[in-house]
Amino acid sequence: MIRYFLLVGILFFNLTNSFGQNIVLSGMVKDTTSATPLVNTNILAFPQNPDESTRFAISNEKGEYVLRLEKDVAYTIEVSYLGYQKLVFEYTATQDETKDLALVPKANDLEEVVLEYKIPIEVKEDTITYQTDVFVTGEERKLREVLKKLPGIEVDREGNVTAQGKKVTKVLVEDKTFFTGNSKLAVNNIPADAVDQVQVLDNYNKIGFLKGLQDSDEVALNIKLKEDKKKFAFGDMEVGGGIKDRYLVHPNIFYYSPKTNLNFIGDLNNVGIKSFTLTDYLEFNGGFGKLIGDIGAYLSLSNDDFSQFLSNTDFKANTNRFGALNIRQSVTSKMDINSYAIVNGSTTVTETNYLNTYINSDGSFDEGRNVTNDYDNFFLIGKFTVEHEPNSKEQLSANTFVKLTENKGEGSILTQSFDQSNFFNTVSNISALDLKQNLEYNKRFSRAQTFSMEATVAHLKNTPDKDWETNDAFLFGLIPLEEDTMYKVLQQKQTHTTSFDLVLKDYWVLNNYNHIYTSIGTSLSFEDFKVQEAQQLSNGTINDFSENGFGNDIDHRFNDSFLGLEYKFLTGIFTVKSGLFYHQYNWDNDQKGVSIQNNIQVLLPTFNAEAEFNNSEKLRFQYRQRMRFPNMGQLAANFMLGSFNSVILGNPELQNERIHSYSLNYFKYSLFRGLNLNAGITYNRKSQGIKNTTVLDGIDQFVTYTIFNQPENGFTANFNFGKKINKIKLGLESRGSYNEFYQLVNNNVSKNLSRSISLTGKMETFFINWPNVELGYTHQPSIYRTVNTRNTFTNTRFSAQINYVFLKDFHFKGDFERTEYKNEDQNLTNIFNVAGASLFYQKENSPWGFEISTSNLFDVSYKRQNSFSDFLISDQSTLIMPRIAMFKIVYKL
Repeated sequence: MIRYFLLVGILFFNLTNSFGQNIVLSGMVKDTTSATPLVNTNILAFPQNPDESTRFAISNEKGEYVLRLEKDVAYTIEVSYLGYQKLVFEYTATQDETKDLALVPKANDLEEVVLEYKIPIEVKEDTITYQTDVFVTGEERKLREVLKKLPGIEVDREGNVTAQGKKVTKVLVEDKTFFTGNSKLAVNNIPADAVDQVQVLDNYNKIGFLKGLQDSDEVALNIKLKEDKKKFAFGDMEVGGGIKDRYLVHPNIFYYSPKTNLNFIGDLNNVGIKSFTLTDYLEFNGGFGKLIGDIGAYLSLSNDDFSQFLSNTDFKANTNRFGALNIRQSVTSKMDINSYAIVNGSTTVTETNYLNTYINSDGSFDEGRNVTNDYDNFFLIGKFTVEHEPNSKEQLSANTFVKLTENKGEGSILTQSFDQSNFFNTVSNISALDLKQNLEYNKRFSRAQTFSMEATVAHLKNTPDKDWETNDAFLFGLIPLEEDTMYKVLQQKQTHTTSFDLVLKDYWVLNNYNHIYTSIGTSLSFEDFKVQEAQQLSNGTINDFSENGFGNDIDHRFNDSFLGLEYKFLTGIFTVKSGLFYHQYNWDNDQKGVSIQNNIQVLLPTFNAEAEFNNSEKLRFQYRQRMRFPNMGQLAANFMLGSFNSVILGNPELQNERIHSYSLNYFKYSLFRGLNLNAGITYNRKSQGIKNTTVLDGIDQFVTYTIFNQPENGFTANFNFGKKINKIKLGLESRGSYNEFYQLVNNNVSKNLSRSISLTGKMETFFINWPNVELGYTHQPSIYRTVNTRNTFTNTRFSAQINYVFLKDFHFKGDFERTEYKNEDQNLTNIFNVAGASLFYQKENSPWGFEISTSNLFDVSYKRQNSFSDFLISDQSTLIMPRIAMFKIVYKL
């Protein structure tokens, strides 16, 4: 496959070279009077032949520029820089040439300045502004297609955006947050023809006077709309149908005015398009403000019961009903009200086949497992925010957040191993209410003193229930089953949590080079956790497991009170901040026959150092020490069902984990060279951790928990390189991980390691009158090694996309992905090819568009992947949606 990829690349480069030869005009832009280099000067080349495209360049930090022009094409070149007279000259590109450009300063008068055109790229400190009309060609339908054509910005298939090598964490429209700022909703739904400018805001902070005080690595996109889209409704409606009763309805409506913003996104389909994923859920549930987020949350969203229903991205069948409404109203010039509501209902059918290899010191054995599920899910997420800024030095915001969920599932589990074969029917039911209220206040008293406060009160009620039903007894010796013709085991859980968080922070600016920050706060939570298990006999009687050591009822209180002092100083190119936080942790654990109180005091250091070589090149080092505490399941004093093949016994005397994190990151981008480069390495060392101690009997597991003092180490590394050469963008990405950890199975302690690396090469073209393609090749080997075994998996993936506008009004898109999966130890190889294609027609200036599309063109039935855990290696085959052909009609408002 590598040779195939290289051959395609070589042929493609040769083909593109035949389309036209570039001539390079380069040199330096200077001030005529002082010969000072002018940084970020815009150079535009307007072709006298209207069939040719406009070319542009921007000078670097040394005033150097490189302008690539088509050979033998006559251009009018305009050179502009704020405060200088515009330089205009005619030029015909015949051969490479070096030419310095000298600009004359404007007279210092008060006459009105009229800009004849907008600068394609404008760089001002932490803000880069793109004039999108210079980069687009007219066939773009959504914001994502506009962003992909802007230098230094990349968009992946899901809608995640990176700018100058950093992930975009917030999207604004007309300086206001779009829904919650989630990039996916914005880039996949905002119409391309509504966009006038795109601004990249580095080190973004929504509160202006906190910039430079709060550390922010956030990158935001601010979308500026065209004038004719303001005070008017715009958007589009997409309706489609296909064979076998396939359908799709996707309306997008947007309204923007100086005082009122309204956004609506809808989606109703049964073609496998999932509008809301687990990643979106985690982002939508994140902290309101930065202070509490910096301290760290006590509960993990990714482990809650609801998130498992969003983690499925591949399914046999899916019907999705999604609606999102965002309203922002400026009540006065100093007060805004912002609210959104997101409602999603879906029915999903999944099926996965597993080949599980269980590993312990006595050897290994395999289990085959088939798991099916039919889910009916509903959730509502809403937020209401009032923002008040009485003046430029004071800000107050109040937020109310609510989440309602109701999720039902029915499924089956068929398991077969050397000593066990069983079939289960399963039923799950989860209902939850999550309510949070948040208050944030910030005030700048003087240049030297700034104060911030954030407080949050939260209430959570969660009731996940699970039933297992089978013809054969299971978990012999672990659960107290009574003999019956049909075995039905019920589990009911209930969690009530009330929490309060408060953080106060003072920023003391001694001078431009020295700051002192003081933080004080508390985090308090009360949690009531109940679990009951029982067997429902065929005659209707109940066998209550609580009489045999099951059943848990825990009252848990946790408090973290802390005081922190940080010192930040600037010297030369270095910004250094060191801090020390004193934490006093108290937690009480009351349950049946057990009452335990804990109290520890710790000092947790932090250290950050950044070298800023220039505005586009940085090196950053960070160190942080964290404490992590056990959850309710780990503290349970009685037995608890974990699954059809596992029983858990917690340990009420568990203490905390201690984790040391080190990271080193390098960032560099150059609009001058069309270059993006970022690389990083992270090292995590767990000096004290909570470990599972597992007793395996076949596939049955009895799990307990203990504090483990042997250190465990983990490394992750990433590398991302992008370079644009003429109309071709090249990319190289790499991700790697190395983890050493201990396995405690059947009274044996063994040290295991896992190692994985992913290397991806990419190429993308940006022609105007020719087809554009995007090629990618990924090689991903993974190794899992224990004392007695070594398992190797390899995934290779080749992908290709084509995008071609022809006869002015036709737009063809095609995509192909070939994946080769190898499990070398099982001697298994699987190859599957997935492809899709679409043809879109829309006559210029017509609001109507028509599209024919096909997904899963080869009708592939499943995908394959693998995963590791302490003692389990899992090879998974997941069934996916069949081939779907659709006809769609699009109407643009």
